[in-house]
Amino acid sequence: MRLILDTGPWVALHCRDEQHHDWARAQFAATAEPLLTCEAVVAETCFLLARSGFDPGRALELIERGVVKPALALDEEITAVRRLFARYDKVPASLADACLIRMSELYEPCRILTLDNDFHVYRRHGRKAIPVLTPPQ
Repeated sequence: MRLILDTGPWVALHCRDEQHHDWARAQFAATAEPLLTCEAVVAETCFLLARSGFDPGRALELIERGVVKPALALDEEITAVRRLFARYDKVPASLADACLIRMSELYEPCRILTLDNDFHVYRRHGRKAIPVLTPPQ
């Protein structure tokens, strides 16, 4: 089962004072294969780390080391991602969310490692729930 990485856990990994820091560290430590993600999540993560006073380069180091792997070519999936925007215009879905939904369709079986409750609303292939891995409540 592949893990697809969202922004929240990646930011939490680098921010010790973040509520889910320990949980995020445990998830990264327990994963042998690269965590898959998309460039929109990379951009969000770097932005949020920089805005919080952390070095965004630390997130990029995980890509260099092969811990995280961008695995969606937006130019190849643009039509599917655009359709997801239209479908979830009331939520609304961010570009990162739409890309992760699409990745959940491409990399089955998978789970999305996330802190975002919207993934309980989103569906892949139209009606299938997206498996998520979130911190215990």
